[in-house]
Formats: sequence, structure tokens, C-alpha cells
Amino acid sequence: MGHRFLELAASDAARAAQAVRGSRAAYARMESGAPFHDRLGPKEADFIAARDSFYLASVNPAGWPYIQHRGGPAGFLRVLDDRRLGFADLAGNQQYLTLGNVATEDRIALFLMDYPNRRRLKLLGRMRPVDLADDAALAALLVDPDHPAPVERGFVITVEAFDWNCPQHITRRFTEAHLDDILAPVRARIDQLTRDNAALLARIAELEQDNRP
Repeated sequence: MGHRFLELAASDAARAAQAVRGSRAAYARMESGAPFHDRLGPKEADFIAARDSFYLASVNPAGWPYIQHRGGPAGFLRVLDDRRLGFADLAGNQQYLTLGNVATEDRIALFLMDYPNRRRLKLLGRMRPVDLADDAALAALLVDPDHPAPVERGFVITVEAFDWNCPQHITRRFTEAHLDDILAPVRARIDQLTRDNAALLARIAELEQDNRP
């Protein structure tokens, strides 16, 4: 079995392309041996808990893929255990495209991005909706009582595989919160220099006053 993500994601056509372009041997080694990248570990759990958004891909009955962005407070995508994730489905534009897609095909893909550190985590899994009114324990885990948007349902994802991507071609982007953290020492230094300059000007004014005839 080996690398579970490659087992699920790589088709015969992809393997043929690898063979033609010289990368097949390396990926063949990754696909052999005991299974791995099929259960979330501490590294994945910490990464997921720090994210405030992700991209979710599903497929409709006609075979067309659909990708949507999901956002919320950091950690709104909960790690329930080493094989399950969950999140509260908030009220939106009421198209219900993803909800409709998973009703006929529960296989989905997630992309989780860390733009400042140029990291990304890909997951493959199966997703199902949950009526949180019927599952108080799950509702307590998924619903943020401080978030103002109405919750329509929960989603639980059974993770089948994951993979980490290299940072190549990921453009670094920073949120306002990231920039606040980065600039905090600079702002503190500017404030201190401003205070020091004001004190120096006041001292100069005192000396000029003392030296007047």
C-alpha cells in the first residue's frame, strides 16, 4: 500500500506520465511497503488547529468538480481523532452545492494553506452532514457560541489520506493579524524613540531657558 494519498490520487495515466518524464521510480518506492499518511498525527493536528480557512472540493453527479472556500476563527475545523475532522456549516448563500454533491458522492478533497510559512496540507476523505440538533455532544465540539452566524448543520469528514506539499511556487501572504505580530516590535521601538525624542527636546528647551541672560 505505502503512501495512501498516492494510492488514491494517482491514476494509471498519471503513472504513465511519471514513467515518460522520469519520476516514476521515486514514486513507485513511495507507493510500496506499509501504509502511511492515512492517519493524522500531532503535526497535522497542530497545523489544522491553526488554520482559519480551507478549500473544499466535491463532485456533482455529472462529474463536474466544485471548489469552495470555508473560513472562520482559527481552529474552526476540528480534529475529532486521528481519522476524523468536523466543522459547523454556517448559513450562507443557500446554493447548497456541496451539500447536494456529498448526498450522491461523499468523496471530497481539502486544501489547507499556511501562506506566511509557505506550507500546505492536502487531504482526501469522505464527508457526511450531521443534524447537530440530534447530536449534542458533536454540537458542543463544533459550534463556536461566540460566532454570530447561524449554524445549519455539522459536517464530519473521515480522512482517507493526506499529503504535505513542498513550498515551491507558494507566494507568501500575510493577514492583518500576522502583520500586527510582525510589526509589534517595530511599533514599540518607534514609540520608544518618539518618547526619547520628546524628552530630549524638553531637556534642550530647559537648557536654553537656563542659559538665557
